[in-house]
Amino acid sequence: MNSLIDIQDDALIEQTSRAMKAMSHPLRLKIVCVLGDKEVSVQDIVEQVGTTQSNISQHLALMREKGVLRTRKDANRVYYRVGDLRTLEVIGMLRDVFCGF
Repeated sequence: MNSLIDIQDDALIEQTSRAMKAMSHPLRLKIVCVLGDKEVSVQDIVEQVGTTQSNISQHLALMREKGVLRTRKDANRVYYRVGDLRTLEVIGMLRDVFCGF
């Protein structure tokens, strides 16, 4: 049986559910589309998404808390990237269908 998720692994099911909920907001989906498989600074995300840095930062923090994103700090810049390779596969499908890439 070829399955992406072992349905017997409740912890993995819970983690996957939290990640999907975290990405379900329109602005967060837009952020995920901007990130794709790249590492992007908060400032660049703000420019590409087109809202305030405060608003973007709140959404980024939530996705980081839920395990969707990881960060790297370099001097005074924070860079975000998708934290799990499986999530990148989902993002790839989302980008193909919804992001117009």
